[in-house]
Amino acid sequence: MLFGPGTAFGLGVLFGPGTAFGLGVLLWPGLPFGPGELFACRRVGSLLLRGRMSTELTCSSCGGTFTPSADLLERYPGWKPRSCPSCFRKGQGGSAASKGGAGRTGGGAGRTGAGRNGGNGGKGAGRRRGSGPRGGVEEHLTLAEVLERYTDGPDTGVFTDGAASPNPGPGGWGAVWVVDGEVCAQDHGHEPHTTNNRMELVALHRGIELVPEGVAATVYSDSKLVVQTVTEWAAGWERRGWKRKTGPVENLDLVRPLYELVRSRPEIDVVWIKAHAGNRWNEYADALATAYARDEL
Repeated sequence: MLFGPGTAFGLGVLFGPGTAFGLGVLLWPGLPFGPGELFACRRVGSLLLRGRMSTELTCSSCGGTFTPSADLLERYPGWKPRSCPSCFRKGQGGSAASKGGAGRTGGGAGRTGAGRNGGNGGKGAGRRRGSGPRGGVEEHLTLAEVLERYTDGPDTGVFTDGAASPNPGPGGWGAVWVVDGEVCAQDHGHEPHTTNNRMELVALHRGIELVPEGVAATVYSDSKLVVQTVTEWAAGWERRGWKRKTGPVENLDLVRPLYELVRSRPEIDVVWIKAHAGNRWNEYADALATAYARDEL
């Protein structure tokens, strides 16, 4: 028989009157089953999620009910989206997205970005860099306009962006977690006086926090400075007592906690992506980061 001792009882509960309770029993950690039996139990639970055990949730934006994709629920156990797909596409949903506001970013929340040009503008002053759909300039599109205009680029991962205009000056950050083209979570915020680099750091930090611990994900940033900070330079700064050979580490209040977060999440890969090159979800993150300058998200 495929299942070990005690499993048949679990299945009896599953297919009897107490179906929901049976699923909880089968999937609960610490059961006295061997690895093979646990695997089999999880497959049974997965099939139930796809079939008779539909998960109906209430959208925090429109109040309507919706059922998340069974594939997403299986891939990310325990995750519950707060908004229905329709509200996300309209740019109204998201975890704390439309509530971002001031005070969400601040000193302790950031990601990397220190190092050369750290928090004082440097390269990337204002917005924007590189070539792109509009010559690399900021378009200030709404989320709906981004989704309508762009279709290229990766459709799975966490996409982050930061902005300040002028630099230094008012700025914002945005992060969105996407799986197979569907938004799982997003967040954004702003500060009245900051720098582009600080907002890039904050965006990366917040983006990683969107993904549950243990879930593998690629996190994209269009700031090479930020990516190199966490993947190359920060380890050496830490060994030297958080000092650079040429002077202090800029934005250390953001860099250090960001590096510690990245190091504690080995399942996360931090990768650079080109800015304003037509990548749909990078443009989406940019729209979140610049939302503070618009009346509409």
